[in-house]
Amino acid sequence: MPKNIEPGFAADMTERLPDIDTLRLAEMDAHNIAVQVLSLTVPGIEAEPDATRAVENARYVNDALASIVHGHPGRFAAFAALPLQDPEAAVAELRRAVRELGLVGALVNDHIQGRYLDEPEFDGVWSALEDLGVPLYLHPGMPPADRWRLLEGHPEMDGALWSWQATTGGHALRIILSGVFDRHPGARMVLGHGGEFLPFQLSRFDSRYATIVTPSPLRRRPSEYFGRNVLVTTSGILAASVIEALVDVMGADSVLFAGDYPYERTSDAVGALERADLSDEVKDRVAFGNARALLRL
Repeated sequence: MPKNIEPGFAADMTERLPDIDTLRLAEMDAHNIAVQVLSLTVPGIEAEPDATRAVENARYVNDALASIVHGHPGRFAAFAALPLQDPEAAVAELRRAVRELGLVGALVNDHIQGRYLDEPEFDGVWSALEDLGVPLYLHPGMPPADRWRLLEGHPEMDGALWSWQATTGGHALRIILSGVFDRHPGARMVLGHGGEFLPFQLSRFDSRYATIVTPSPLRRRPSEYFGRNVLVTTSGILAASVIEALVDVMGADSVLFAGDYPYERTSDAVGALERADLSDEVKDRVAFGNARALLRL
């Protein structure tokens, strides 16, 4: 936990994060959550500097996640952890996790020792994701890759309040602008927290991209990768008006409900979607239909 976290919240997270059978399932049942997609939280495999240990730890984590999923039929799915310190091993582990363990995609906690997923050595990972037909969920990570002077004197800005969204959104934009989805048009990336600041900047991305010269121009406008290759979830979004705006900007098929349990109250997350001024048909797509299609649940 970051040092500036309120003690009561930290204690609650310490109790809830490792729990499956008691608190988690009870919270799901209380709010009509049929299926929850599990993943390894931050700092994750990405924080391990030793590649050999990263491979071992990812295998252990994925076996544990698969055991939970198989032990609770119909209640859980899971995203694989990947040892991206060794890209070839990461591809092998992704294929094992999906084909042998039945996991439904991968989750990466932002950077890997300061390396980003637009770099050429990770192209095989995108190929494998496309081939397997599963998404990569790009999640905020810790510790940070570098020191931002902007944060000095304001520790409250460092973490989930602001910097995690900014750095993860920046990572996602690197992936888009590098042409990953031109090379791998069938690959899908999912961004939490309403898209990590990006969806409401799409028109500006297009207008500014049109004014610059790049060595390898994109085949489409930056905004056109959203909804096709980039999807967003409502994790951490507790305002009905923002969910409405996300549907308007991204399209009803590109927004997926997520509760961000245990960091947010499930009642608040569910309530925000229920209050949204959307048709019942669109709410159903956001609540479960889009995830069911993407993850083949």
